[in-house]
Amino acid sequence: MTDRRWMRSESDGLPRVVADAGPLNYLVLIDAVDVLPKLFGAISVPQAVAMELQHPRAPQAVRQWMAEMQSWVSVCPPETASFNGASKLDEGERATIALALSWPADLVLMDERDGVAAARALGLNTVGTIGVLDRAARRGLLDLRQAVSRLRATNFRGSPSLFAALLAPRGGAPE
Repeated sequence: MTDRRWMRSESDGLPRVVADAGPLNYLVLIDAVDVLPKLFGAISVPQAVAMELQHPRAPQAVRQWMAEMQSWVSVCPPETASFNGASKLDEGERATIALALSWPADLVLMDERDGVAAARALGLNTVGTIGVLDRAARRGLLDLRQAVSRLRATNFRGSPSLFAALLAPRGGAPE
């Protein structure tokens, strides 16, 4: 049974958000993860995602962030109703989709293309790292040029045209 303490009422006005590892990983690496509670209040992650973020191969900064477990992050036990679709997806992506479907979530934070496609095919709303940065910049929570510059210094896979399109409305390309 899922720990329902992480569920908020619809009356609090905040979206119910479930996150996969990708956006959390990159937001930690670029020192922008603090925008998440400002944008969404709290987020929930399935246990499989928490394990990915704590894996010895995860970046040290990400493992450290998980060890300090932020009060606005809830780790949820595995769902009994699992999502077994899309064999290309890893365990964390399947668990994220299963949790989002069982809740139901208003928004899924996910970067991986196949995972996003599977979530959207099931009617879930998704946003990735780029979308989170865009939302945060629109609310004045971060310097988008600086965040994009940091993101490009990681192993994030984004085309130059993606970054240019993100920055164009704000006057330019990353440094």
